[in-house]
Amino acid sequence: MTRPDPHSDRPSIHDIRPVPARNIGQWVGGIVLVALGLLFLQILMTNGNMKWPVVAQYMFDAKILAGLGMTLLLTVLAMVLGLALGMCLAIMRLSSGRVFQWVSWLWIWFFRGVPPLVQMIFWYNLALLLPEISIGIPFGPKLVSWNTNDLITPFTAAIMGLAFTESAYAAEMIRAGIQAVNQGQTEAAATLGMTRVQVLRRIVLPQALRIVIPPIGNDTISMLKFTSLVSVLALPDLLYSAQMIYARTYQTIPLLIVATLWYLVLTTVLTVAEHMIEHRLKAAPGQKTRFWNLRFFPRPASQSAEVQS
Repeated sequence: MTRPDPHSDRPSIHDIRPVPARNIGQWVGGIVLVALGLLFLQILMTNGNMKWPVVAQYMFDAKILAGLGMTLLLTVLAMVLGLALGMCLAIMRLSSGRVFQWVSWLWIWFFRGVPPLVQMIFWYNLALLLPEISIGIPFGPKLVSWNTNDLITPFTAAIMGLAFTESAYAAEMIRAGIQAVNQGQTEAAATLGMTRVQVLRRIVLPQALRIVIPPIGNDTISMLKFTSLVSVLALPDLLYSAQMIYARTYQTIPLLIVATLWYLVLTTVLTVAEHMIEHRLKAAPGQKTRFWNLRFFPRPASQSAEVQS
C-alpha cells in the first residue's frame, strides 16, 4: 500500500505566475505627468492669444510653402555635399599618407570648432577679404576670375556654412563606422586579390553604412533645424518667411506656431524615414520589411517571440 504524498496538493512550479511588485512611485509620477500634460493642452486650446484661426489661415500660405521648399532644399544640398566631403575626409584620416591625415584633421578641427552661423556670416562677407576669386597658374597669369560678391550669394554662403560643418561631423562618424568593421575581412579580401578600392567599396562601406545610419539620420534632423540660421542672411527659408509675414501683420505668436508645426511635421517624416532605412538594413536578406512592422518603442521579448512564431 502506497503512502499518500503530503505534497500532492501543492501547485506545480509551472502553474506559478510571477506577480509584479506594486510601485507606488510610478503610479504617482504617471498621474502627475498626465495632469501636467492635460494642463498644457488646456492652455493651448483655451488661450485666446494663440489665435488658432490665424494659424490655420497661414498654415498653407504661398510664402510659407515657398519658405518650406527653401528649407528642404538647403537641408538636402547641405547633407549631400557634407556627406560627400565627410566620406573623403574619413578616407584621408585612415590613409597612410601623413599629409592627407593632417589636412583632414585640420579641416575637421576647424569646422567643428567654428559655429555654422559664424561661418555663414564670414562667407557672406568674403568680398571684404578677397574682392576677386580667380583660378590660374601659381605665381603666373590668371585663367578665370569672378567677382566675389557675384559668386558668394546668401544661398551660396548658407550652403557653404552648413555643408562644411556637416562634413566635419560626418567624417568622424564615417571613420568610426569604417574602423568598426572587422579587420580580418579586409585581410581576407586582400588575399583574394581585391584592390583597396574594391575592398572599401564592396566590403567595408556596406557594413559601415549600418553603423552610421542612426547618427547620420540624427544629423539630418539637426541640419533641418540649423537651416533656420540662414534667416540672418535674409534668405527666405521657413522661419524668415514667417518673420516677414508677422512683421507686416503683427501676428507674431500665430506665425511662430505655424513655423513650429511645419518643423515638427518635417522632423517626424525624417524620423520615420530613418527608422525605415535602419530597419531595412538590419533585415535579413530576402526578408520583406513593412511599415507597420516598425516599432518606435521596445516590445517585450515574449510578445516578439509570439509575433515571429
